[in-house]
Amino acid sequence: MAVEHSPASRAGDQTRIHDIGYRGYDGPRLGRAYARRSLYSQSLRGAYGLGRSVKSKVLPMLLFAVMCVPAAIMVAVAVATKAHELPVSYTRYAIVMQAVISLYVASQAPQAVSRDLRFKTVPLYFSRPIETADYVRAKFAALASALFVLTAAPLLVMYVGALLAKMGFTHQTKEFAQGLVAVALLSLLFAGIGLVIAAFTPRRGFGIAAVIAVLTISYGAVSTLQAIADVQSSGGAVPWIGLFSPITLIDGVQSAFLGGSSAFPGGVGPSGGEGVVYVLFVLGLIAACYGLLIRRYQKVGL
Repeated sequence: MAVEHSPASRAGDQTRIHDIGYRGYDGPRLGRAYARRSLYSQSLRGAYGLGRSVKSKVLPMLLFAVMCVPAAIMVAVAVATKAHELPVSYTRYAIVMQAVISLYVASQAPQAVSRDLRFKTVPLYFSRPIETADYVRAKFAALASALFVLTAAPLLVMYVGALLAKMGFTHQTKEFAQGLVAVALLSLLFAGIGLVIAAFTPRRGFGIAAVIAVLTISYGAVSTLQAIADVQSSGGAVPWIGLFSPITLIDGVQSAFLGGSSAFPGGVGPSGGEGVVYVLFVLGLIAACYGLLIRRYQKVGL
């Protein structure tokens, strides 16, 4: 279609309207729920490099293998020696492997959100039928799910191996369930912290360094202060100091309520009352991370 003008108007106005063949979309509108699920699925796949280049798959798959190989070795030893218990409990395994988990969070949290910030694609998401809360929930759930896969897979290896070694079914199932609860809380907490840090920098390298610093420095500082308090016979302060590091928070919860042993100095974890405070701290931090992400993306999406 073209609009023709009079000879007088042609001299001063060369405007034309052309029909270039675009067609309207008359199909079904799948809406926010579909967009949210698609963003979740895409982000979860991206956390393991699926659908991306081979280079993007190397680190997450390597870290996944590093998490599972020690569990497989423990199972092999237990089967060969006909042991009645696994050398490391289900609730303790993630605490022992916390350095690998921290490295995974540091590498994948910026990948989940920093590129959208760097290339300014966040407003494009919100131009479709998707809101700030949808974006945050999809990204939060995707990284938490990826972390749960990372931390629960070795527990599954241990559980299957324990049953093959003919250890007590009821006892192993109970401890396996407790371990799953512990790593589910860890996954939510670490995902929230990692995403909050990464959401404030569009530079992936800065995000990686910041996440590693927060997770490792806080753990090192808290462990040092706990050791000092224990040496100075201030054992009562040890559980309260543990509130200031993500990994010691999870350690406190699992030792207080999930039958796990504690890595605190002296092997004494928080009491029942202190454990309630630990649970409230963990849930409060998860909620705070979600709230901070909502506020962040309300500003970014403008």
